[in-house]
Amino acid sequence: MACKLVKGILLTLSFVVVSAAWCQEKRLETLHVSYVSVSASRAPLWIAQEMGLYEKYGLDVRLVVIRGTQVPITALVSGNIQVIAAPATGSMVAAARGLPVVVIGTFGPSTFKLVSHPSITSPSELKGKTIGISQPTNTDDFTVRRALLKFGLVAGKDVNILGTGLTESGKRMALMLQGGRFDATLATPDTIYELETRGGKVTELADTVELGIHTSISDLSTTRDFIKADRKKLQAFMMAFSEAIWLGKTNKDIALKIFRKYMKTDDSKRLEMMYQNYMIKQIPARPYPMEEAIQSDIENLSTIVPEFKGKRPSDFADPTLLKEIESQGFFARLYR
Repeated sequence: MACKLVKGILLTLSFVVVSAAWCQEKRLETLHVSYVSVSASRAPLWIAQEMGLYEKYGLDVRLVVIRGTQVPITALVSGNIQVIAAPATGSMVAAARGLPVVVIGTFGPSTFKLVSHPSITSPSELKGKTIGISQPTNTDDFTVRRALLKFGLVAGKDVNILGTGLTESGKRMALMLQGGRFDATLATPDTIYELETRGGKVTELADTVELGIHTSISDLSTTRDFIKADRKKLQAFMMAFSEAIWLGKTNKDIALKIFRKYMKTDDSKRLEMMYQNYMIKQIPARPYPMEEAIQSDIENLSTIVPEFKGKRPSDFADPTLLKEIESQGFFARLYR
């Protein structure tokens, strides 16, 4: 099916030069990739799948959703999954504790909104209240703690932090409005919009980007062992992933088609918002690991995980796969 789809787009996409015959003759190598939640930020994974880019680079990529933090890491280390799309913090904690996990790419800096129950109208009113997060040591946990400091509030002292077990911000907001034992949470722009279309109402207290908080909503991680054993396969994956980013940025129709299918919406306003917020603003053209965000995570994690003391971003990230394909002129050809 993927080969037929590739054949169908040859007339409109000059950069995608693979043919159906090539797909049939080329033996594809299997790669299992998981992602922790269904979000518009995952668009490059889906575009590469739908537009035959994995096959173009010799891969048969099997995408699967594995929610949570620990389960994807366990699947990665066991070899059942070769690449995970999840917050870097989970990979960093695993690496700090001796597991050979490493960040190799990113979906870009997150734009989180700190939202609350409508009865709360300003950040100062959070004192004595509870903020719901996915679970301790996840990206949203540290982002909340840093945001509170911007308002002169300390997590655990002035504001309670509650792990909900819910990785999807839309579900956390719904639970919050239903009296779910917490008063505020972090959410993404598209989930806020979706909630409002269903009649829900929250107060937007702050924007993490405007607060100067650098976080990543999702990164690409693998194991150092797999890099050594199958470096070419990972390079092929990063080329397909990067070309999917280029395709989404330069062909809006394709990006919107992907959003319609995977985000299950025909709402033109929501589709436009997702395209602008994720495809254009958030996802970088060159998806290198975000050293600034990783450094922030090191500072946060070192307060609760002793193994992080004295660590640097280079201890948790390996940008060499992308550097190698860039040195070969890959990005220059895409964005010429």
